[in-house]
Amino acid sequence: MINFNVPPYTGKELKYIEDAVVRQKICGDGQYTHKCNEWIEKKTGTTKALLTTSCTHATELAAILADIKEGDEVIMPSYTFVSTANAFVLRGAKVVFVDIRPDTMNIDENLIEDAITDKTKAIVPVHYAGVACEMDTINEIARKHNLIVIEDAAQGIMSTYKGKALGALSDYGCYSFHETKNFSMGEGGAILIKDEAKAEEAEIIREKGTNRAKFFRGQVDKYTWVEMGSSYLPSDMNAAYLYAQLEMADEITNDRLNSWNHYYKEFEDLENKGRIQRPFIPENCTHNAHMFYLKAKDLEERTKLIAFLKANEILSVFHYIPLHSAPAGAVYSRFHGEDKYTTKESERLVRLPMYYGLKEDQVSYIIDKVKEFYQNN
Repeated sequence: MINFNVPPYTGKELKYIEDAVVRQKICGDGQYTHKCNEWIEKKTGTTKALLTTSCTHATELAAILADIKEGDEVIMPSYTFVSTANAFVLRGAKVVFVDIRPDTMNIDENLIEDAITDKTKAIVPVHYAGVACEMDTINEIARKHNLIVIEDAAQGIMSTYKGKALGALSDYGCYSFHETKNFSMGEGGAILIKDEAKAEEAEIIREKGTNRAKFFRGQVDKYTWVEMGSSYLPSDMNAAYLYAQLEMADEITNDRLNSWNHYYKEFEDLENKGRIQRPFIPENCTHNAHMFYLKAKDLEERTKLIAFLKANEILSVFHYIPLHSAPAGAVYSRFHGEDKYTTKESERLVRLPMYYGLKEDQVSYIIDKVKEFYQNN
């Protein structure tokens, strides 16, 4: 069976975890946590990066820093993971969905401004499949209406928009290091912060509302509770696991890109015949090969394709059920405008196996089986 995902592993993870244990510093903000933060800051150019226990918590932290309150509205796509919305719902905000672009599956930047009201506080673009949203337009709209932009870059590490790292293009960015992502610490994430003053506030909130980080830097002689907060700090053992992969980020990314490019090239003929659609990468974007997907004709064809691949020992999956169609969506959100593409395109999309270490002959086998399906249908 060819798995849909295999968590990345480089061989140094256990060595680094053992080192953290020997140092007797396995709670948060140890050596490996700092190494990961510094790596992200250097790689992205963000002012401050802080590891968190998940991308969900990174987004919750961003919502707190953005001072999202009850009655505020936050604009985002419905085609995303539930955490994107939950972070703001937990603050009492109303989520306002707008339609996506059918080419990238990202929020349609041209529909955002019409959804803005006097209650709108933030825009949350989601960089689907590690392919950037049209951030110049989104940031321009935000500046015009004095709004905060929080990038859900859960899938976007190592991707760029006009040469700049996803997650570092606006006020806040959020990464995921879940086991399904390009780099993993099991469960984990990071928040990227543009404003230095907000970076200090984030340290406090992330450390249960204390100035513990300042204490360990020698900036205060004791630490105490200074404002509300929670525990968004991962174990240094998790950070040690992640750092082994960040050290090999280019190698891991190139390995994934080789598989992605193999898929893309071999499916060109099927696309030219109008049988499927391949992913679209805008000219000003580079991507990280987080996923490779195809779009079938419709939901029925996709269902048959997934079943056919499974019968041939290949695990493929569909992705998000649009949030506005979920039971909680009816309570906590509204869809502004027409759902022209969100539901229709989501029902066509099927994700093929993609992970570090996926062998070339496995990719070739998957390609052959997809082609066989379309030859027989």
